Amino acid sequence: MRVTSKGQVTIPRDLRVLAGIEPNSEVVIGLDGDTVTIVAKDRVRQVEDRQRLDRFLEALRRLEGTGDQAIDADELTRIMRDRD
Repeated sequence: MRVTSKGQVTIPRDLRVLAGIEPNSEVVIGLDGDTVTIVAKDRVRQVEDRQRLDRFLEALRRLEGTGDQAIDADELTRIMRDRD
């Protein structure tokens, strides 16, 4: 794919279809490290929500197995109330 002197590129049809980029639609161009991303504007929210969910799930995976299994819900409630 070649970039014109005006900085323009043609997104191949198959990629446009997969990305949900319709003729005359708006796109959001971003930078993720050294990778340029192009997302249909109406899908930006969807992508952001997915990224937020992925970060949350990763945080849960890191926490898995770190809790004290000997503490039941009532004890945990007492601990939380008494921490002031």
